[in-house]
Amino acid sequence: MDWPHDPDGEKGSEGMRKFGHAVIVKKIDEGKSFPLDKSAFVEEYGDDPVRMDHETVVSLAEVFEYVEEDSFDDLLDFHRCIGEALRDSPHWQYNPITGEGQSA
Repeated sequence: MDWPHDPDGEKGSEGMRKFGHAVIVKKIDEGKSFPLDKSAFVEEYGDDPVRMDHETVVSLAEVFEYVEEDSFDDLLDFHRCIGEALRDSPHWQYNPITGEGQSA
């Protein structure tokens, strides 16, 4: 896929590789973004790349396919919902509770 910007470049990850949560949350201004509407957020940032691991990059819209909530009241709520969605997605490679996906 042709991304609107390099997922590892300055716009995608501030010049260093950042993954999942870190890439998504940096698009939020805690003082101005809440309450946050999911559809408006995906409309604005849906095509942006989100690096899931060292070889997998998906769109923000793909991550949000697994977010059940339609809006978020605050940053803590947003973090919780995004974390659940990332773990529920097929893109998440490691579950710290089961150890599933952990490399030896």
